[in-house]
Formats: sequence, structure tokens, C-alpha cells
Amino acid sequence: MRYELLVGLRYTRAKRRNRFIGVNSLVSMTGIAVGVWALIVVLSVMNGFQKEVRTRILSVVSHVQISGPGNLLADWRAVAQAAAQQPHVTASAPFVQGQAMLIAGRSVRGALVRGIEPAEEERVADFGRHMRAGSLEMLKPGEFGIVLGGDLARALGVIPGEKVALVAPQGVVTPAGVIPRLKQFTVVGTFEAGIVDADSGLALVHLRDAQTLYQLGSAVSGVRLKLDDLFAARSVARELMTALPQDIFASDWTRSHANFFRAVEIEKRVMFIILALIILVAAINIVSTLVVAAPGSVMQIFVVQGMVIGVVGTLIGVVAGVVTALNIDVIVPAIESAFSIKFLSKDVYLIPDLPSDLQMGDVLSVALLGLGLSLFATLYPSWSASRVNPAEALRYE
Repeated sequence: MRYELLVGLRYTRAKRRNRFIGVNSLVSMTGIAVGVWALIVVLSVMNGFQKEVRTRILSVVSHVQISGPGNLLADWRAVAQAAAQQPHVTASAPFVQGQAMLIAGRSVRGALVRGIEPAEEERVADFGRHMRAGSLEMLKPGEFGIVLGGDLARALGVIPGEKVALVAPQGVVTPAGVIPRLKQFTVVGTFEAGIVDADSGLALVHLRDAQTLYQLGSAVSGVRLKLDDLFAARSVARELMTALPQDIFASDWTRSHANFFRAVEIEKRVMFIILALIILVAAINIVSTLVVAAPGSVMQIFVVQGMVIGVVGTLIGVVAGVVTALNIDVIVPAIESAFSIKFLSKDVYLIPDLPSDLQMGDVLSVALLGLGLSLFATLYPSWSASRVNPAEALRYE
């Protein structure tokens, strides 16, 4: 073993007269471990939230949506066939979309009405696994059935089998003036997607019933597409914009919810910077450890000592962080049960449980950050100590 490594290791474990140095090394090591652990866990939880919300949003929102001018697409079959030529497109479904007022007794609620073909809709969305009562297959043309979001159904006070009146903004011109179009629908099912906008404001009807209600004839509002890679949505939408007629617009899920996902990404970066400061503070402790050490040691000895603290602290933090992130679904409920608390109330937060998505890229980034800051913290005191003349240092000993 090189003598620099031997002396550096021995100096890190200093006892008796230099007990302060050993304690300070332990404090520095613990600080780095806690910082790395916290950073890995927080990033994993934020990744989990982002993935969970994205999954819920895409269960009711298509990857790419094609719409015509004035929310009207006449030759939608040709558009769907053209979109199917794109290599990433795996399924398509037409839809009709419009605003309406739902009335049940004395309860009145505004809603977004979406007309769908049940069989085709199941290929581009995941409503089936969110159904709490009934099914999409119960939407049959001409029967005027309706599927409501769970919160919307509760607000109206209706259950499957009961009637709701749907008032469309498009009116009928009569000698007495414009009379709103009103049609009675039968509730055939409810769903809970876990997204407030959908659960409290979305109603599904059959495509032909929606065409009749909004007087569209055979036209639709647009076509929804599902891709084999959701992250290719932006490029696919851009390619469709160039391939389709100029009056047809294609938008992807990242654009329709751009503000939300941008906010999550910014918050993740800010949390990374804030928690990285914990590691930086611990690394600064390494400076104080090396500065108070006996002068006369060469630079390599000090680098070894500082890096031992950094490596051991980083490894402990990585192991603790990975174990915590992988078991967050067990640890958090155990803490909530032990202290009779609830971190995320179901009445307040969209997702009541802490999800976790551990990504190796985050683990490597945090580990390299811990090692890098530890190395950086050793450079100045090591260089400073290497310039000390041993004889000059021992003169006053």
C-alpha cells in the first residue's frame, strides 16, 4: 500500500490526541450520506408523481389529437387513414366534443360532452379500467345513454338508470326566438380517472348521438391517435401538420398540458439544487477537517482522507436512498399508521399516496455530485498543506 494511502486512512480514523479529527470526519461522512440519501429519495418520489399523473392524464387524453377548422372535420376517415401511415401511430378514433349543461332535478352542472365510438375509443384511451359502474359498451346509437365522471354524477345526485337533461348551446330558431336544444339522456355508467377535470366535468355519449345533438351530420370534431411511444407525440404532431391540409391542426399531449409538466420539471430542478446544498455543506466540513489536521503532510495524504469521507458517505447515502425509494410504498404507510397521520389527504391532493420511480440516471448523477463535491473540497486544504515546510511547522511544536 502506498504510504500516502496508508497515512490518509490512518489519519481519517485518528483517536486519542486527534479525536476531534475523527469525530469531524464522521460528521462530514454522515452529512454527505444524508444529503445523497435525501436527494435520491426526493427525485424518485417526484419521478413517481410525474409518471402517475402522466398516466392518469393519458388515460382520458389522447397522445395526439387532430381537429378541423371551427372544431369540425368532415372527411375524418381520410384524415385517420393518412395519420395511420405514420410509423408510431397504433390506433385512431373519431370524436365529437362540445359544451353542454346537465340538469338533474334542481342540480345544474356544466360539462364537456365527448361523443365516442366505444369500441374504437378503448384503443386510444383507458376508460375501461376506470369504470366504477356500467361500461362504455352500454353506449348504443339512438338510445341516448351517457357515462359521467364520478364527481359530476355525485354533484348531480344521479346513479346509473336515472335521467339527466342535456342542454346544448346550439339553439333552434323559432318564431318565438332561439330555443336551446334539450335532450334527455339515461345514465348508463360512471368512471373515476383520478383527474379532477375529467371526474368533475366530462360526460361521454355515443358518437352518433353527439352528432345528432350538435347537428353535425356525418362530420366529427376530430380524430384522436394513440402512439407506441408517448414521448414521440411532439414529433408525430409536427409531421402530421406538414402532411395534412393546412386548415387541419394537430396537437399532442405535451402541448395540451404544457404548463403542468413544465412546472413539475422546474420544481424537480429546484429541489435538486436545494438538496445538493446539503451535500455541499457536508463537503465544506471536509475542508475544516483537513485544515485542523497536523501540518507537514503531502497533498496526496489529504486528498485520500477527504475522498475516503466522500466515498464512504456517498455509498451509504446511495444504498439508503435506493432502499428507501424502492420501499416508499411500505415505509410511508408504516409511518402514517404509527403516528396516526396522513401526509397526503385524499380531499386535498390529486394522488393520496406517495409514488416512487427510481431512475438509475438520477442515482448516478447524485453519486457523482457527492464524489465531485468531496474531491473539490479537498483540493485547497491539500494544496495548502503541501506547501508547508515541515521544519517551519515543527519549530513551535
